[in-house]
Amino acid sequence: MNLLKRLVKNIMFLTSLFMLAVLVAGCESPQSLSTSFKGQTMGTTYHITISSDLAEIDQGGLHKSIDSLLVAVNQSFSTYIASSEVSQLNKHTQQQAQIRSQEFIELLSEALHISELTQGAYDITVAPLVNLWGFGPDFKEDDVPKSEQINQALNNVGYEKILVDSRQGSIKKLNPSVYLDFSSIAKGYGVDKVAELLETNNHLNYMVEIGGEIRVRGLNPQGDKWRIAVENPDSAGKSIYKVLNVSDIAIATSGDYRNFFEKDGIKFSHTINPTTGQPVQHNLASVTVLSQSSATADAWATAFMVLGGKKGYDLAKENNLAALFLLKEGEATKALVTPAFKAVIEEHKR
Repeated sequence: MNLLKRLVKNIMFLTSLFMLAVLVAGCESPQSLSTSFKGQTMGTTYHITISSDLAEIDQGGLHKSIDSLLVAVNQSFSTYIASSEVSQLNKHTQQQAQIRSQEFIELLSEALHISELTQGAYDITVAPLVNLWGFGPDFKEDDVPKSEQINQALNNVGYEKILVDSRQGSIKKLNPSVYLDFSSIAKGYGVDKVAELLETNNHLNYMVEIGGEIRVRGLNPQGDKWRIAVENPDSAGKSIYKVLNVSDIAIATSGDYRNFFEKDGIKFSHTINPTTGQPVQHNLASVTVLSQSSATADAWATAFMVLGGKKGYDLAKENNLAALFLLKEGEATKALVTPAFKAVIEEHKR
């Protein structure tokens, strides 16, 4: 499978996630009132639904504000924008500290915190390895890199090679070749920022989705809790494994059952372990994380896909995280559900 096919597959996957969320949310009845916005950002799409009378919302003004906000997020965290904060930091080859915006420092600090908790399973410096295995933005035919190439890339990977001074608002790269990539947390962060914007404008019943990362508050247009589907992790269909009836929470799902390549009969996942430089080899097909922060849920879901079902579950339980792990055992799907996840679902039944 070449990169173009893989990108098309990823877009279809993210679209299917959103469509599942919309389908289970229920069709609007004649009495339901809602406003919807959609657009493109961060190389994917966004969809927003607000449960409110159309007449109560300045649709044009709000849509413009949302787009402007997402442009600003991209200007901080997109590696595809040469002038962005992260691109400028990546180009910097000296070891002196670089001043960055408060938002940049805060998100980087959160990413590094999760890296510490996961002992490097989550690492936003992993991009050189992702690119080496052909899952990055640069076109590369499906191939298995040599061990020498992997070791060379590993020299430039490691969250501990980044120092953050929150008081000074500065960042120092201990290795000038370290490359930051926020793609595993930026979409979630964008969701959080849009949610904050909506709440600032007194919109307290909404669903915000960017590239499959979702945050909901209040009630849906039918006056019920939001119904979000967890997809069954099989590469063939778009069936639903479980429907979550939730409110006031963020939902992030990561999986590797669609993004991979095969070589000599061996399947290589797009999820790369930052500590070994190798694609993960386990039977965890997907993980869904619930949190108050979409950025946090986004990052933890990525970390758990690296760790696998058993290690991920144990760490989630240790940190009181709400997570649903779906493991493939032959043709069957096995679920590992943390106590915190069960508690959240029970709470939302009330």
